[in-house]
Amino acid sequence: MINDELPNGWQEQANQCLVNSNYTKAINLYEKAIAANPQNKSYYWQLGLMLLLEGQEEEAQTTWLLGMADGEAEEVELWTEELLEVLATEANRQLATQNGSVAWVIRQHIREIHPTDINNLLQLIDLSVALKNYTGEQLREYEIIALLENNTTIEVDQNLLLHILKKLLVYDPKSLSSIEFASVAIPRIEARNTLVNSLIPPIYQIAYSFAAVGVARKYAELLLDVAPENRELLRTMAQFCVELTDYDLGLEYAEKSYSLSKDIHEKAIAHLQICRALITSRGCDQKVKETLEQQESLLQSLAAEAPQDLGGVATRFYNMGFFFPYARDCSERNLKIRTQVAQLCQVNLEKACQEEISKYHQKLDQRKKIDSKTKPLRIGYLSHCLRRHSVGWIARWLFTYHNQDKYEIYLYLLAAEHRNDSLQDWYINQVTKARVYSIVNTEVAEDIYEDEIDILIDLDSITLVNSCSIMAVKVAPIQATWLGWDASGIPTIDYYIADPYVLPENAQDYYPHKIWRLPQTYVAVDGFEVNIPSLKREDLGIPSDAVVYFTAQRGFKCNPDTARLQMKILKEVPNSYFLFKKFGESDILSELLIDIAESEGISSDRLIPIEEVAREEIHRANLGIADIVLDTYPYNGATTTLETLWMCIPMVTRVGQQFAARNSYTMMMNAGITEGIAWSDEEYVEWGIRLGKDEKLRQEISWKLRKSRQTAPLWNAKQFTREMEKAYEQMWQRYVEDDN
Repeated sequence: MINDELPNGWQEQANQCLVNSNYTKAINLYEKAIAANPQNKSYYWQLGLMLLLEGQEEEAQTTWLLGMADGEAEEVELWTEELLEVLATEANRQLATQNGSVAWVIRQHIREIHPTDINNLLQLIDLSVALKNYTGEQLREYEIIALLENNTTIEVDQNLLLHILKKLLVYDPKSLSSIEFASVAIPRIEARNTLVNSLIPPIYQIAYSFAAVGVARKYAELLLDVAPENRELLRTMAQFCVELTDYDLGLEYAEKSYSLSKDIHEKAIAHLQICRALITSRGCDQKVKETLEQQESLLQSLAAEAPQDLGGVATRFYNMGFFFPYARDCSERNLKIRTQVAQLCQVNLEKACQEEISKYHQKLDQRKKIDSKTKPLRIGYLSHCLRRHSVGWIARWLFTYHNQDKYEIYLYLLAAEHRNDSLQDWYINQVTKARVYSIVNTEVAEDIYEDEIDILIDLDSITLVNSCSIMAVKVAPIQATWLGWDASGIPTIDYYIADPYVLPENAQDYYPHKIWRLPQTYVAVDGFEVNIPSLKREDLGIPSDAVVYFTAQRGFKCNPDTARLQMKILKEVPNSYFLFKKFGESDILSELLIDIAESEGISSDRLIPIEEVAREEIHRANLGIADIVLDTYPYNGATTTLETLWMCIPMVTRVGQQFAARNSYTMMMNAGITEGIAWSDEEYVEWGIRLGKDEKLRQEISWKLRKSRQTAPLWNAKQFTREMEKAYEQMWQRYVEDDN
């Protein structure tokens, strides 16, 4: 009978029909097979599958039930396992052929048959994310969290579990269900090192691409429960705690990581977190200075050892000297160690990425620079700060006035993929092409290479090691650093963009890059948005006729030596008060200032901490409460100085030798103001006292600043943009001529 109704090789035909999605014919073949041999249960499973694939779900379920109708309990259990295997195999095949929606339907039927199959449920989550129908509710709806939490004997595919965990941390990290899932999934995964190494990158992405450091810390804490001595994890926790102003705990984690580190390079990485925790909470007091000296000693030992087998780990060294300028005005010394570290990074990076770097360099050599006469120059900007950030507020004017008929402007935005930021969106809409990346990425250099950028401008310097590693592979013929920080020391950077004031005349003697001095100022803005102030004198208990001094800098710019000068000023000016920003819950900085004040015979009542405000527009409005702004040293304000001058408030700055100690100087000079520029500690105190006692002088300075808005280079962003573009043209011409 079978031979009469079924063709030879019918099973192979049925399989081929499945592959070709000819389900109708396959259904016909399996129906004939069941008629010929109703005891072969596998035919029922296959027929039901074909009906399901044809969209006949009820008929499929009926067929499977029919196949099991005459079985005893043990037989039904065995047949159910066979059916589940058939369905799982087909779900995997459908997924492999990019039919995720079909695989999802099949696995939903597996769930109906076996609702506690944890691996199938995890596969459903995976498919839901891929199909973009995941809502976060499925974890509870499928009871996955309860199964993992309460059933200790359940067999879970650990690779699958880790895969889903990583996926949720990327796709839906901030939801409570994802955090709850992580809390029960993490203890289940036995390969602890693999677990930590796999999750730290997405955790960093949560912190910085999603701007959710608190959520990232929760995930890190869950990992720390199962890997309490993982050094990388301890460093990560230290960083998050400091950013969340939990300084003591951050220091505890950093010190533990340091104590567990054996190699000199690991000690240096861990010790940086100790420096960060201390300087952020205490300012640059004596303990911090001693800690930074220890950091310098570690870096000198590392440079002397010069390891060349560190691979990508070496890129973490770029910002190892980040805090030195906050503690000391020693430009040559700071640059020397920074350059040594950058050279060490370069050796390791070139060894680890030899093929890629070789490819980039060959392409640069082959490019026909003569095309520049007929095509616009392509200018690329690389940064993680083109958003509501100091760099973002300043750089926007360059993008406003760029001549886009003459230049093609490209943006490479790091740590920006999931960021909801109106200023970032504005930047994206200003340029020829914008590329947006997460904090964890490997494709940026390749994209810059493919875009054939002529001049690449780095706005981050060593504030983000990702930027450093991109600049180090040299993907553009000309590379320069501008705005974000001091020179990085990276050997592949050609120019450091400055002006006549922000670096001393002899700076080229010790700077590793060619200094390109713009004719007037290295920065200019057309102004700032200002909102309604949230502070009033009466709210702070300050008399209306009092003289109010103010410092707008973050805690790690607080230097006890400068604070002592500020207290000397306060002591000599009757009826004066000192306002300073309070960051986080730490009282160490407040206590430091109070101790210094009391040592100078000043009541702590005259020192008033104010809370940080949520938006920059309000901060600028609040500057109006001040009569005089006292700048910090050896690390001046930058954006805060621009904001102070725009609000027409007199200020006192102490000029030094390093870039960080000359920002306010160049800005005041380019605003047409010399009153308040001090070249020594004594002058700093003298200017502070004079401005405090001489109301008429303060009014004259304010009036000069108001008038300067119409004439000064600092407030002429259009002219500044033309000067930047001229510099780009000259850099390119020099490159072309040197090559020929």
